[in-house]
Amino acid sequence: MTIARRYTLTITCPDRSGIIAAVTGFIAEHGGFITEASYHTELEAQRFFMRQEIRADSLPFDAETFREKFKPLADDFDMAWQLTDSANKKRLVVLVSKQDHCLDDLLHRWRSGELQVDIPCVISNHENLRSFVEWHGIPFIHVDMASNDPASKENAFQHIAALFDQHQGDAMVLARFMQILPPWLCQRYPGRVINIHHSFLPSFVGAKPYHQAYQRGVKLIGATCHYVTDELDAGPIIEQDTVRIDHGDTPDDLVRYGRDIEKTVLARGLRYHVEDRVLVCGNKTIVFR
Repeated sequence: MTIARRYTLTITCPDRSGIIAAVTGFIAEHGGFITEASYHTELEAQRFFMRQEIRADSLPFDAETFREKFKPLADDFDMAWQLTDSANKKRLVVLVSKQDHCLDDLLHRWRSGELQVDIPCVISNHENLRSFVEWHGIPFIHVDMASNDPASKENAFQHIAALFDQHQGDAMVLARFMQILPPWLCQRYPGRVINIHHSFLPSFVGAKPYHQAYQRGVKLIGATCHYVTDELDAGPIIEQDTVRIDHGDTPDDLVRYGRDIEKTVLARGLRYHVEDRVLVCGNKTIVFR
């Protein structure tokens, strides 16, 4: 089934009366047809959040004209807002190390059309996934990060940032990229770097967290998809999930369950981001599912 082209309008602003009436009135005034609408007020912050999907063919003008006409209204309500066009696919630059389960799932969803994005390149600090990525017709770029020399690491991250800009990336996806991004890189792309990891933090840090969890006898394991900030693994959470385990599961079982849940949580989190369903409020998110 072909999905009609749509514009997605997302808004956050100080909460006050009349916001919904003003926005929907503007759309109706120009004959716009709203196909999906979501609203939320964050009481503690006194912030209002809105997401509207509008059929593009119901409006008499294009997205750029929409932005020009909508700006005076947005200024009146002190809105932070954006309008995206479904005809312009988000461009995901994927970073990966040696583990391929998240990358494999992501590329399958991309090839099948389930995830409507463009992937201009995959960047890795190892060579072992080159043939797999290139089989999909996607450029594979190796950035050497084997040296522990701080200057060498800095140059490598500068190269990654340059590649992201060169390929006009909309989001940088860390699909089990086992390197810590420097603070300047996180600050350069706020709300655009997405990570996936197990949900044991801060309980089981370091190597082999699933084996540590097994030794502790945990009953739930999970995964967290979040935006990356300069505070390690503490950015706004987009999506999480868990799976129950018991005493009969081995450490290898835990690792297998963990890989399954990591890739599904990343896929859901990416879908929410790509469809402009995630709005950041401080260090948390509003996700309009």
